[in-house]
Amino acid sequence: MSDLEYTATHWVFGYGSLIWNPGFPHVSAQQGLLRGAHRSLSIVSHHHRGTVEQPGLVFGLTRGGACRGMVFEVADAQWPDVYAYLHEREQVTSVYRDVMRPVRLADGRAIKALAFLVDERHEQFAGHLSLEQQLAMVRAGVGISGRNVDYVLNTYKYLRELGIRDRQLMALADLLAKEAA
Repeated sequence: MSDLEYTATHWVFGYGSLIWNPGFPHVSAQQGLLRGAHRSLSIVSHHHRGTVEQPGLVFGLTRGGACRGMVFEVADAQWPDVYAYLHEREQVTSVYRDVMRPVRLADGRAIKALAFLVDERHEQFAGHLSLEQQLAMVRAGVGISGRNVDYVLNTYKYLRELGIRDRQLMALADLLAKEAA
């Protein structure tokens, strides 16, 4: 068996746009905590939120720390289709490694969830960018899924509604919101 072992239900950890736009059927959703990686705006987007000529930035799970997000439970019968959908959506350029990671659910249970971690050796991994560098790329990025600014602000909005604090994202969102006003 692969790293995606058989269970009666399957779990998917969302930390960026999956939080507000999962795009797949699920039987339940709740907050969860993944340890060992943190949310970072560290992936150069040539597809969803930018182009090769004018790249944007998207979130990735980068080594170290912890990340609060949403965890979606998927019925076993729907798992093959959901997994195929997620692979097509998230692995356009193979910048992520899809792995199973332990996640603590809000209800206290510990489960293993599919998570998309950044492949830090991939050419699209931007590493740590300054707030000014992030701001410039996000302002300019537009891809097949829309404006990079909208992606960042939607993620911030939904995290805030869930009571999840992300200081780096908050600083960037504040600057973007001031520009939009």
